[in-house]
Amino acid sequence: MLRLTESLVARVVQDVDGPRQGTAWFGRENAVAQHLAHKGAPVIPMHPEIPPGPHEHSGYPINFWQFVTRIEEEPPPEAVGRTMFRCHEVLKSFSGELPELAILTESVDLLESLRQRKLFPPEALELLRDCLLSSIEGLAGFPRQPLHGDAHLGNLMNTTLGPLWTDWEDTFSGPVEWDLASVIWNARVLEEDHATADGILSAYRAAGGSIDEEAMYHSMIGRAAVMTAWYPILYPDMSPERQEKLRRRLEWMEGMRRW
Repeated sequence: MLRLTESLVARVVQDVDGPRQGTAWFGRENAVAQHLAHKGAPVIPMHPEIPPGPHEHSGYPINFWQFVTRIEEEPPPEAVGRTMFRCHEVLKSFSGELPELAILTESVDLLESLRQRKLFPPEALELLRDCLLSSIEGLAGFPRQPLHGDAHLGNLMNTTLGPLWTDWEDTFSGPVEWDLASVIWNARVLEEDHATADGILSAYRAAGGSIDEEAMYHSMIGRAAVMTAWYPILYPDMSPERQEKLRRRLEWMEGMRRW
């Protein structure tokens, strides 16, 4: 992320040799972000004076965003659930084509690269495959709509304009429970902060949202498997703290598989 002027921020993809090639996924992000901002959803808008692209310079995909001022306070659970519901409501009217359950199916495809690079032992790869495929199968029968796709709290920025969602590169079509599982997983499992997780879900329901518990179950398992599969890609030099989180994710999935 590069702030170029008082109002202009550029987002540059540096890992041009990574699992995602080309700019098609950037094009989906741009289209979804524009739709949300145009409808007044709580999102960081793209810069209004630059065509949305996607742009590419020297092989690097780039898009351009409006600068917003961050504040230090974390958004309360009520704001997280309320703003997510608002985004989901606006996304219902998005007419662009989106892949279905994309981050899940993409993660299945990623497993072969992880195997070749020996980033996980065989038994961990088998666990990941089982969890990903069971989540895909379990979510297949639930209603789908456009989603954020990677709705963790790091992608919700608290600003002087209020909490704003950002980073729509993983947008896809799926059950709303996927985004909800994504935003509460760390709090519910790693941090055991059930008050925050319950507050987010309660606020989502209070705003008008509906949550299916079976879809949440499959989404929680799928979210753990997706984040685990991507861990060595996102954090190639894992700190001891990251290694411990990875161990706990694998342990939790193994427990869910036995259950």
